[in-house]
Amino acid sequence: MKKKFSNVYQFKIQLVGIKPPIWRRIQVPETYNFWDLHVAIQDAMGWEDYHLHEFKIRNPKTGKIYYLTTPDEVIDTFDNNMLNEKKERISKWFTMSNREGEYTYDFGDMWVHKIKLEKILPRDESTQYPVCIGGKRACPPEDCGGVYGYRELLAAISDPNHPYHAYLLEWLGGEFDPEHFDPKSVKFDDPVKRWRILTQ
Repeated sequence: MKKKFSNVYQFKIQLVGIKPPIWRRIQVPETYNFWDLHVAIQDAMGWEDYHLHEFKIRNPKTGKIYYLTTPDEVIDTFDNNMLNEKKERISKWFTMSNREGEYTYDFGDMWVHKIKLEKILPRDESTQYPVCIGGKRACPPEDCGGVYGYRELLAAISDPNHPYHAYLLEWLGGEFDPEHFDPKSVKFDDPVKRWRILTQ
């Protein structure tokens, strides 16, 4: 059963270290926990959820930095600043005076995303949430080597004389347009179903 909610949180999600910037603007229910937000970020950005992730955010009451991740990762650590993302609602952590956090995906490629709470809005009954309402540029391919690797990949596929031009185009499936993004193409998965698949 879906939880009832009155407000939505509008976030801007932007990859760190990429120019021109790659970003998305999403609206999610105030009832979301950080696992739900993780799924929304994955789907809006275009990642495939192959790798580990974590959130980093300051506690609005104490100022202490906390890391939120999957329960399995919390069990494997003794850090008292590591929390179960499924037990923490975004409304407890993100406020208009505590608007920023980080989301890191894939600790090999180290894709760091800046998260900024832009607005808290009343729910529009005609809108199905979550929703992506804006963004720019395509998501980098999975396992391309992080920020540096992505720069090298773009240089190679844009230069027919590059020694890895043909190889990388084939690896990408024949084509890749780094400038293309259509917010209307974003399809959001059900976080509950995603969790069931993960834990099967």
